[in-house]
Amino acid sequence: MKKDLITIKDLSAQEIGELFELAAKFKAKRKTHETPLKNKTLGLVFEKPSNRTRVSFEVGMFELGGNAIYLGESEVKLGKRESAKDAAMVLSRYLDAMVIRTFSHDRLLEMAKNSTIPVINGLTDLLHPCQALSDLFTIKEKKGLKNITVAFVGDGNNVVNSLLNGCDKLGIKIKVACPKGYEPKVDAGQLFNSPQEAVKDADIIYTDVWTSMGKEKEQKERAEIFKKFQINSKLMKSAKKDAMVMHCLPAHRGEEITDEVIDSPQSIVIDQAENRLHVQKAILVKLLGDKS
Repeated sequence: MKKDLITIKDLSAQEIGELFELAAKFKAKRKTHETPLKNKTLGLVFEKPSNRTRVSFEVGMFELGGNAIYLGESEVKLGKRESAKDAAMVLSRYLDAMVIRTFSHDRLLEMAKNSTIPVINGLTDLLHPCQALSDLFTIKEKKGLKNITVAFVGDGNNVVNSLLNGCDKLGIKIKVACPKGYEPKVDAGQLFNSPQEAVKDADIIYTDVWTSMGKEKEQKERAEIFKKFQINSKLMKSAKKDAMVMHCLPAHRGEEITDEVIDSPQSIVIDQAENRLHVQKAILVKLLGDKS
């Protein structure tokens, strides 16, 4: 029976631990390990633009011995040129797995339901599990996963929804600060309207853009609503002195985070971005590697 990765809720804590163990091996021996996905082809069905997700999956497949095919919005036109159901059934005949990056979470579910190959959630408006798994792997590397507090400050978007799922699964304390009306969709962690309260005694301070893809018309309004939720040097003084800063990128420097903070020694955003590659390689091998 095929296995998808739609949400971190699909994984047990043990499975997450196994993913991290495999990702660490790949990271330690990059390009020198075996090629378990030789002759496998991954389809990247992307309705939203991407830098890190696309490149890390393409490079990951290459390093694992497989191939990747990118199908952008102009090629697939899901729901316009072709129904998601038909596209899923046809692509299942060509590919060994698909990463789908789209707006509607329901569309992702429809593709997964009608696909006979593993489907990986490359981002929807609701969830971003690959990002959150890489984030948690990065936190494990830097701080360990026991007795730590993560604070997310900003919009209650897909990234924090998946981060909440992951922290809940692994028993990590997480506090979220966002304006009223912009809370996450996942019922977990502690909610605050004060960023100072959320980051108090935190080991990790995490933020993301205030205006996600598809919300561009709200950018001016959101900039005003979220201006008290900026990660800056003043806010960092409310956290632990050795707190580390994370951002899934791309960052709107000067908006949700200042140059001073994102470029500081406390920032681990580039390590965080690199780990997308290692963790996603582990995901691919877990979903595809043991099938002939």
